[in-house]
Amino acid sequence: MSKIKSYPLINNSLFIISLIIAAPIFAAGTKFHPPVWSKNAVIYEVNVRQYTKEGTFKAFEKHLPELKKMGVDILWLMPVNPIGVENRKGSLGSYYSVKDYNAVNPEFGTVDDFKHLVAEVHKLNMHLIVDWVANHTSWDNVWTKTHPEYYNKNSEGKFFPPVADWQDVIDLNYDNKDLRQAMINAMNYWVKDCGIDGFRCDVAAMVPIDFWIEARTQLSKTKNVFMLAEANEPFIHKAFDMTYNWQLKDVFNEIGKGKKNAADIKKYFEQEKKEYKPGDYRMVFTSNHDENTWQGTEFERLGDGAEMFAVMCGTVPGMPLIYTGQEIRMNKRLRFFDKDTIDWKADQMREIYTKLNHLKKVNRALWNGEAGGDIKFLETGNENVLAFIREKGASMVFSLFNVSPKNENVKIETKELMPGLKNLFDKDDKLKIKEAYSAELGPWKYKVYYK
Repeated sequence: MSKIKSYPLINNSLFIISLIIAAPIFAAGTKFHPPVWSKNAVIYEVNVRQYTKEGTFKAFEKHLPELKKMGVDILWLMPVNPIGVENRKGSLGSYYSVKDYNAVNPEFGTVDDFKHLVAEVHKLNMHLIVDWVANHTSWDNVWTKTHPEYYNKNSEGKFFPPVADWQDVIDLNYDNKDLRQAMINAMNYWVKDCGIDGFRCDVAAMVPIDFWIEARTQLSKTKNVFMLAEANEPFIHKAFDMTYNWQLKDVFNEIGKGKKNAADIKKYFEQEKKEYKPGDYRMVFTSNHDENTWQGTEFERLGDGAEMFAVMCGTVPGMPLIYTGQEIRMNKRLRFFDKDTIDWKADQMREIYTKLNHLKKVNRALWNGEAGGDIKFLETGNENVLAFIREKGASMVFSLFNVSPKNENVKIETKELMPGLKNLFDKDDKLKIKEAYSAELGPWKYKVYYK
């Protein structure tokens, strides 16, 4: 299930309880629609603290042109709020221990610095969403003094963490209607006053779904915001545009360990079609801040297959996520509670992401949700080779992946492949087909053809 913020695995029972409680509500919930600009978007997660030596909005702002050039559309900033001091973890604390929902972390700069960043993002025709922690706050959040009734309390009348390991945060009480409205008001401040375009909502399934529906309803009066849930439960789409595709990431990890193969990816997408609606966006990824810090870098988990799986994320259904540093093949676990600046350098991975992202912009087959093409798997005769096409209108993408550490041969007999398709990563290679398509792929190698 969910991999949570700065912490290890959450107790699955919490999500099961959440699902049961939500069932009668989401059955009759309201359907929202993602902003039009998200239909062919790629999302990038920004770790402001570690992005630059300064760790500020102003310093990060200088990197916007290169992110734009790489084809990034949505910038997701990890929480920008002040961090609690009481029971803090590490020297700087967890981003997800929020002290004040209506303020900016002074380590990052001022509110005006943040607004300037948002304005610069918009000038580049990009969008910005912020990480929102609605389930819990720091022990010294301003509400603990002004509105202690907003919190759940134990038998001794004291605040307590929502999960045993989360000792730096305390649980909010969503039975309190005033809390709900105060939370929505705070969210609307960032939309209305600061100009952001939406939210990535932390442990979204631990917060009642009817709250999210009401929040989305009220926020929509200001702007049609983009909503990403840190959750994978299908019912969450009643209030959110996009959910985490942890399931596919887990298949990737198992393949990296040699425990699964291409057939398991096919099985996953067959199951996804049964559980999710065509318009539900799924966020596909090989890393993010949780995976990187707590489960290991993509190279620890996927080995030499890391690049191949990143390319696969750019061609399967879903919105690809790039986490800070992946474009330079950053091969270290970033410290979560302390400063750990990234050493930026040139790397070919940036060019790979750039080609994939720009193809997604113009090739309708790769668009998100119902705007994109369905995935159709092709028979390869090899359990270690995955081949599929996605087609929409006049656009087609044909992708081929060797998901093993050895050379693999493949032969595909189909009339659906069109001669003359261009190779995204080799301008001299055009698809040549007589009676069938044959190829030899090296370990963890791939080909992406398009029209």
